[in-house]
Amino acid sequence: MTRETAATAFLTAQNIPFSVHDYDYAPNGGLIGMQAAEAIGVAPEDVLKTLVVEVDKKQAVCVIAPAHQRMNLKKVAALFDGRNARMMSPEKAHELTGFESGGTSPFGSKTPIPVVLSQDAMPRAHVYINAGGQGLVVRMTPADAQRATDAKVADIAAD
Repeated sequence: MTRETAATAFLTAQNIPFSVHDYDYAPNGGLIGMQAAEAIGVAPEDVLKTLVVEVDKKQAVCVIAPAHQRMNLKKVAALFDGRNARMMSPEKAHELTGFESGGTSPFGSKTPIPVVLSQDAMPRAHVYINAGGQGLVVRMTPADAQRATDAKVADIAAD
């Protein structure tokens, strides 16, 4: 079942190679990225979660990091000369990006926002990133994900 979303339309328009994969989305089944990894049969390091955070309550940032990894919000804030960052509410993130919780993608956001990509994703041959719908991911190279979003690549992992 291939669905076109704002994310897949954006990637197509940018001439970024990708393939679409779907899985049974279970909103109460725990960490969504870990669900996706198990459902599509890949290592958790290959599935990247997409989170929207606010730096100093004024700058929205999209963060892409391996599903199994904890993120250091202070490291994210520092990338934007901020002191702290916190998760944006699902309602506010939806209003900003156009994507529903569990379907947030760094590609094709209604309002373009800066993107940070975990440096830990870069050595992977391919990664799976949300494609703009619950239970839908795109497979691509980390370099193509970085190029498509003009992401800052940085160490954002919690110690």
